[in-house]
Amino acid sequence: MRRKLAAGNWKMNGTNASLTELQTLIATHPAPQIDILICPPATLIVQAAGLSADSPLQIGAQDCHSAASGAHTGDLSAPMLADAGATAVLLGHSERRQGHNESNGLVADKVSAAHAARLIAILCLGESLAQREAAQTLDVIADQLRQSLPDTATATNTVIAYEPIWAIGTGLTPSTAQIAEVHAFLRAQLGDRFGRDAAMGFRLLYGGSVKPGNAADIFAIANVDGALVGGASLTAHDFSPIITALENAV
Repeated sequence: MRRKLAAGNWKMNGTNASLTELQTLIATHPAPQIDILICPPATLIVQAAGLSADSPLQIGAQDCHSAASGAHTGDLSAPMLADAGATAVLLGHSERRQGHNESNGLVADKVSAAHAARLIAILCLGESLAQREAAQTLDVIADQLRQSLPDTATATNTVIAYEPIWAIGTGLTPSTAQIAEVHAFLRAQLGDRFGRDAAMGFRLLYGGSVKPGNAADIFAIANVDGALVGGASLTAHDFSPIITALENAV
């Protein structure tokens, strides 16, 4: 059985004062039936990892460089993140692909770097609204998966997150049928590449305006093994009901 995962992406939000939200999460979910991951800004990884060291809460990062070290001012390598206490890293998020012009090839190199550092890579995929309206969603997803996922990927070191760009932070959510179609397609594509048995082990997350009010419906969809949550992960008040909804779907 694939263990469900509730992952929170704080993006460019959070200061030391925000760590109290993690304390509340830990106190509220001391023995969760799922995996819980928070990806705070890099400035908080060490503190967050220390705070959660004796709890089930895991701490991740939001990006890494493709090189293990070198003259890359302002960048952080996967080994550095692991050393800081991160266990996972988000890669290929649309905000990185768009705002930082990250290509599929670069994302693949970053995923490989994460694997080499023994970090779980959470690979993000998703189409724009124009691509959705042009009926190109599955073609876009296939290209991103093929070109962004290296051969080092396994169900142990990689999680796939489907995040339609047009649903991120907009309050818009695809229909359950649309989510089901993409997740079934991802499972089939992974099966074609890695074999059916291996593909069944990969965890597939949905991301994009996941909230307490819609979480249960999303988690009831086949092949949805959890969520990558943005804004609603910033507070324990909003994220905790999503965690509970996912536990109820186990």
